[in-house]
Amino acid sequence: MISKYREQFNREFSAEKYARFQNILAEKAGMPADFRISESPVFLSNDFKNKLIAACESIIQQIKEMPDEELQKAVPDHCRVPGDTKKPHFLAIDFGICKNNKDEIEPQLIELQGFPSLFSFQEACEETLIEVFPFCKDLKTSMPKTEYIDYLREVIVGDENPENVILLEIYPEKQKTKVDFALTEKYLGIKTVCLTKIKKEGKKLFYENEGKLIPVNRIYNRVIFDELENLPDVKPGFDFRDEIDAEWVTHPNWFFKISKFILPKLKHHYIPKSYFLKDFPQDEKLEEYVLKPLFSFAGSGINLNPTKQDIDRISDKEHYIMQRKVSYEPLFKDINGEFSKAEIRMLYLWKENEEHPMLMDNIVRMTKVEMANVDFNKKDAIWIGSSMAFFVED
Repeated sequence: MISKYREQFNREFSAEKYARFQNILAEKAGMPADFRISESPVFLSNDFKNKLIAACESIIQQIKEMPDEELQKAVPDHCRVPGDTKKPHFLAIDFGICKNNKDEIEPQLIELQGFPSLFSFQEACEETLIEVFPFCKDLKTSMPKTEYIDYLREVIVGDENPENVILLEIYPEKQKTKVDFALTEKYLGIKTVCLTKIKKEGKKLFYENEGKLIPVNRIYNRVIFDELENLPDVKPGFDFRDEIDAEWVTHPNWFFKISKFILPKLKHHYIPKSYFLKDFPQDEKLEEYVLKPLFSFAGSGINLNPTKQDIDRISDKEHYIMQRKVSYEPLFKDINGEFSKAEIRMLYLWKENEEHPMLMDNIVRMTKVEMANVDFNKKDAIWIGSSMAFFVED
């Protein structure tokens, strides 16, 4: 959107620089990413950033004002984990970059989650972009790397010895986000442990390291519930519903509480109208809405063009929402003169003793088709995949 920096980036870009960027990033993590990384960042105006922050601040305030008993309704009884907390440690808030009927570029909320995202990877991504394209150094607005990692450490590790803190995942070596796990280990000194490798004695959890059983006092949880439910052959080392002598970061119940479940409850001019499917008014036009399951992840189960037949086939309508469609604007010009669309995720960390979360970073997902999921793009497309935004003066 900021033509000065877009033109400079496109002039300086080359396939060799893109390869160098990927290689440096892989060297820092000790492995390449298993997802596509876009060739380019996006350059957005400070005015657009202010719109994003205004929307996020409104959403955060509305969440803080929601009664706990209302949020608890989001948690399925068979997934409820004891020892709930008053706030999540993480917020990830996703917006499409759209154009309104006045030809103004504005954000439109797509979804949100009380679940961790690629905090470590995004820090390394920004650092590497600046190494390869030095002019971007003047555009950096996030906190310095040492402060960023210290903040991340305070939220995830807290006062514990890093040896007693684990990143918990199901078969982490098979996850597309394992590059973020590797960087988190490097930055924080914690271990990534598979759920199947946990050992439980009474209420205490342990993992094995070099033949020794190490107590687990704090769990940086990356296990997604609906993924666990779809893997019946997985044999966890403990049941999430057990009473355990360990702290959750963040507590698993927040995966459900801060989700599409609250979209119909949120109000703001950058939030498209949403309804639970069971409450969808007959006078609304079906073709203007997208059908989404409440707890899907990474875009799974979304129906961009639902029909009455699709809706009639759904028996558990309380587990779906209808969200008014938004149109991503093709704004980001590639070196061939074609344009990509994008959505942006605002990443927040929330310290346990703070009243308000801290905006840490952003993730941009670029696409040339309707959905931001890169799997839907042509295999030879460029300017698609995971990226980040720099915010600059117009």
